[in-house]
Amino acid sequence: MSEDDTDLETEGDPERADMGDLFDELEELEGLVMSDAARKQVRETMRVAMEASSGASPFGRVIRGYDRGDLAEALLGSLLFGIPMAVEGGTQEVGTFLAPRPLYLLGTAVFAVSLVIGILYVADIQDVRIHRPIFGLIPRRLVGVLGVSFLTAVLLLTLWGRVDWEAPRLALANAVVAFVPMSIGAALGDLLPGS
Repeated sequence: MSEDDTDLETEGDPERADMGDLFDELEELEGLVMSDAARKQVRETMRVAMEASSGASPFGRVIRGYDRGDLAEALLGSLLFGIPMAVEGGTQEVGTFLAPRPLYLLGTAVFAVSLVIGILYVADIQDVRIHRPIFGLIPRRLVGVLGVSFLTAVLLLTLWGRVDWEAPRLALANAVVAFVPMSIGAALGDLLPGS
């Protein structure tokens, strides 16, 4: 047995290794290999590992990338949490309270964004990887979940006559109030199927 083999056996607990660990190792390997052919092989191995992990339980998968299927899941989650907000009068009461208080309104929006970040990247419901971020900084999944939920809140409240855009501050406040649970639903809808 070589010294390298001994290092591999003693490094980490093999019973606790999971698909996330495999992806970490493959990403590290991708950065180390010199030839394009070797990098292509590592990427292909990552793709195969991703497909293998998708056959497992819906939890504990490695989630990478963001596509229209993820957007549809976020929309569904947003609607499941948002329709009750659109038909319930409490949304308008809270919106009326927040409209003349811009700091409270901003705080509510920041709270919703923080919750989504926590659900997607901190709560460890799934192993979510940031893949090709916008401007190299902003995760596509975060933008998708927040964008779908806010747009759904605005459209749903507008189309169902729950807001009047002649009073834009009040309409925006109502949309932000509905956005809070809709963004939570969108994040959970995106993650729970494990896509």
